[in-house]
Order: sequence, then C-alpha cells, then structure tokens
Amino acid sequence: MITLKSPREIEMMNESGELLADVHRHLRTFIKPGISSWDIEVFVRKFIESHGGKAAQIGFEGYKYATCCSINDEICHGFPRKKPLKNGDLIKVDMCVEYKGAMSDSCWSYAVGEASPKIQRLMEVTKKSLYIGIEQAQVGNRIGDIGHAIQTYAEGEGFSVVRDFVGHGIGPTIHEEPAIPHYGEAGKGLRLREGMVITIEPMINTGDWQMKMDPNGWTAYTRDGGWSCQYEHTLAITKEGPKLLTSQGEEGTY
Repeated sequence: MITLKSPREIEMMNESGELLADVHRHLRTFIKPGISSWDIEVFVRKFIESHGGKAAQIGFEGYKYATCCSINDEICHGFPRKKPLKNGDLIKVDMCVEYKGAMSDSCWSYAVGEASPKIQRLMEVTKKSLYIGIEQAQVGNRIGDIGHAIQTYAEGEGFSVVRDFVGHGIGPTIHEEPAIPHYGEAGKGLRLREGMVITIEPMINTGDWQMKMDPNGWTAYTRDGGWSCQYEHTLAITKEGPKLLTSQGEEGTY
C-alpha cells in the first residue's frame, strides 16, 4: 500500500534523515585503511542510539546489524565483519534510522584511502545518477521517468545498472510500495503524487549488471566480479519539487 504523508509527517522524517545524514558526515573521516566494517557497525550503532535514534535495520526481516557494509564487488546487503579494509577498497554503508517514530534510509559510498581513477569515475557517475533520478521526482511525472534518466546516463558513461534491487516507498515501515527501479521507460509506470516519500538508490557496476547471491541469503555480488557503487537518498514528492530528507548539506537545492 502507498501511504501519502502529511507535511508534519514529512518534517518528522526530515528530522530522522538529519540524524542519518550526520552519521554519514562523520564516516567521511572515520573510514580509513586498517579499520574494519565491524568498526563501522559499532560506530554507527553507538552514534544513532546516543542521539536518541534507533538503528531500524536490526531485526528487519531477520537482519542482525545496524548497517549493510558492502565492499568492492558486493552490490548490497554485505554483513559487517572484522577483516581490515585496504587502501583502494570501495565500501558502501547503508542504514535506516528511526527517530521519534519516523523513518529514513540512506546509503553512501566511501573510498578507503585512495581510489583508482576507474573507481573514482564509478563513484562520480553513480552519485550523478542519483541526482539525475531525483530531478525527475516531480509531481505528475511517472516512476519510469526516474529509471529512464538514470539508465540513459549511466549506460551512456559505460557502466551498467543493477536490476535486482530497486528504490522503494518508506514510512512508517522501511519498505513500502511503490518500487522505484533505476532503469525503465520514460512515461511509464505509476504517476508520482504529492506526499509520497521514496528512496532513489542506484547501484551502478563497472561490468555487467547481473548478480549472484551469497549462501548467507543476504549479500549480493556482481556475477562477473566487477565493482559496484551505490548512493541513496530518502526524498518527499512536493509541489515545489523533490525535498531531500537525508541531505548531507552539499547536494544543491532540489
């Protein structure tokens, strides 16, 4: 079911998103060679809880951790672990925050130390794909407009777009309808309405888009071993245009 949020509910989700964005801002300097994704997990959980929030992924469909920490060829849902990160690694840190009953969701990608030029370019294209998709999140547009814009840009830059994992509605639960694919046809799909709150979270690969699942039942890898990158925001559909609820303060005005 799609739920339309009131201005008050959107403001509450924005407060949740501000806490989540603050975690990501702190991770910029926390993540470096030698630390582990388990260190990230501990840091994130303590930060959220010490600021009055709840790490909402814990217990969601049986998931055990506050974060998904996906490294290099892992597309998403990587488990935090104690193996040290190396210079040149690419880690995607995805989390959901519940704050005063309101939900937010955001993933951000981090280069560990110095990334290679190829991975720097992957990160640039993926981040731009996110904002190209956000620009299409307008009242009256269709879901296909978002996916088409992302796919056209990313594939035009020589990368591929993951098909198996998509954005979604959010609030009051983590995952709601509608699904928001990052590929598709312009002018197709559900029409966007004022009050919808969704995530846009393109996963872009250096190689093919196809994936394989880890035996743990959660973690997805690229099938060909190419590296994958992801950026995600939670946003509200408003008459004035898309309103970012997980803004880190440096994305411009939407």
